[in-house]
Amino acid sequence: MVDGLIGYSLSGAPRGTTAEMIGWANAQDAPILSLDTPSGVDVTTGEVYTPAIQACATMTLALPKVGLKAPVAQSFVGELYLADISVPPVLYGRMGLAPGPIFAESAILRISLS
Repeated sequence: MVDGLIGYSLSGAPRGTTAEMIGWANAQDAPILSLDTPSGVDVTTGEVYTPAIQACATMTLALPKVGLKAPVAQSFVGELYLADISVPPVLYGRMGLAPGPIFAESAILRISLS
């Protein structure tokens, strides 16, 4: 199952239909891959709201989000992968990063949470 209900713009605990869908997804007997962040996890702080997707893997986009490595969030994130979404190199450069070697071998990289 693929989770893309809530992304970077999360503000407080999921509500309404979104909260119901998170509960439904977690109750299924299927692995969940979250895109960018598990819905219900704040990517900036790592705070886990109720409800939150319990992903077996998360594919974050462009750069790893700090909150995904927070100890409290790790069991919701599962295995963490970083995907290249063709962000222009100049944007990485503005942050003092050089992405060239990062994605030289693959457009998807596994990130260690430890």
